[in-house]
Amino acid sequence: MLDIREVIETNKMIMENNLDVRTITMGISLLDCKGSTVSELCDSIYERITTKAKDLVKVGRDIEKELGIPIVNKRISITPIALVGGRVCETSDDFVSICKTLDKAAHEVGVNFIGGYSALVSKGMTKADELLIRSIPEALASTERICSSVVVGSTKTGINMDAVRLMGEVIKETAVKTKDNDSLGCAKLVVLCNAPDDNPFMAGAFHGVTEEDAIINVGVSGPGVVKSAIANVKGESFEVLCETIKKTAFKITRVGQLVAQEASKRLGVPFGIIDLSLAPTPAVGDSVGEVLEEIGLEYAGAPGTTAALAMLNDQVKKGGIMASSYVGGLSGAFIPVSEDQRMIDAAECGALTLEKLEAMTCVCSVGLDMIAIPGDTKESTISGIIADEMALGMVNQKTTAVRLIPVIGKGVGEQAVFGGLLGYAPIMPVNNYSCDDFIARKGRIPAPIHSFKN
Repeated sequence: MLDIREVIETNKMIMENNLDVRTITMGISLLDCKGSTVSELCDSIYERITTKAKDLVKVGRDIEKELGIPIVNKRISITPIALVGGRVCETSDDFVSICKTLDKAAHEVGVNFIGGYSALVSKGMTKADELLIRSIPEALASTERICSSVVVGSTKTGINMDAVRLMGEVIKETAVKTKDNDSLGCAKLVVLCNAPDDNPFMAGAFHGVTEEDAIINVGVSGPGVVKSAIANVKGESFEVLCETIKKTAFKITRVGQLVAQEASKRLGVPFGIIDLSLAPTPAVGDSVGEVLEEIGLEYAGAPGTTAALAMLNDQVKKGGIMASSYVGGLSGAFIPVSEDQRMIDAAECGALTLEKLEAMTCVCSVGLDMIAIPGDTKESTISGIIADEMALGMVNQKTTAVRLIPVIGKGVGEQAVFGGLLGYAPIMPVNNYSCDDFIARKGRIPAPIHSFKN
């Protein structure tokens, strides 16, 4: 039970430090959707989503108003569509038809995004998987509210390099098809290793096949709150610093737990998990980069950044786990360049490079996220960057992701503007030495030796 001191403290975090519930995400299984044709399957999918989620946005707004806690996004995650559409889809255009149906459903129920236009191909690709992956550029170019993800690796299976090679081509084609909006389609497309089944954050959210028929997952974000707490212990020891971060993460998670329980009760849908992630926005004071600077760095990217981020991520997880029995998803610190003003500043002044970001992803929650690169970057180079990041996830037994945006028509020194929570990003240089022969090899990189634990 919350007491009056917690209420006052929570109000302060909301009013002064940008605390918010970043998303209420309803996970919906589409495995029961039937149809002997693509049209019939689309009708079944549309009916299921619009029925299950018809009150999601209203309930989110009601809770926001009654509790005074900002809820920024209301979203839906669904069963990976390659699994759902494989029975009837014979062409990539068939999958695009499903994507347009999903977009129509998203508009109907009023959610910001639907995630799950996805394929899970860490060990191999079925015909349906490949058709969906090849449909992604057209699907994202012809819709507004759909996010796509492809899982190409895991610690247990290794890395599917055929899928990695294909994703380099798909990302580049998506960039070309959405070039009039600074290749915005790539901002809704992520490549993953060790993807969790219950992640509420886009673009990597999908509803795993081990999940219930429908669930409520909540993602909480509070980098501004953490920064404010750290400012109060300036110059103190690491022990004091860690305890401060951990206690603050506990308080933030309590807010998410309250919102999740209310949403679950009002919607009649089981509560899944709280994802406590320090997910920044372009707003000043809502930045993971600022947190790292408050810890003692001149800029994110300075020597010591990886150590500081590792400590931050660990203490966030420890505090969150004490506050809720069901902490899941990613839960840690996100480092998306375009969505964090101080990360943008660090990239623009040269303190933060692609190589340093890659090192940082070894210890944070995601990976190379929302990074704009020159539009003339080769497909094989993109695939090489993906392979590197997948290797980090595979060997370290953690989730890693790549959301690269090759901005067609722009180069290093220019900016890509995405708008809203996606912000803007400086075009960052990439290493253009060739990896063509490496990426051209067929097959799979085997799982590491420590994956065999049975």
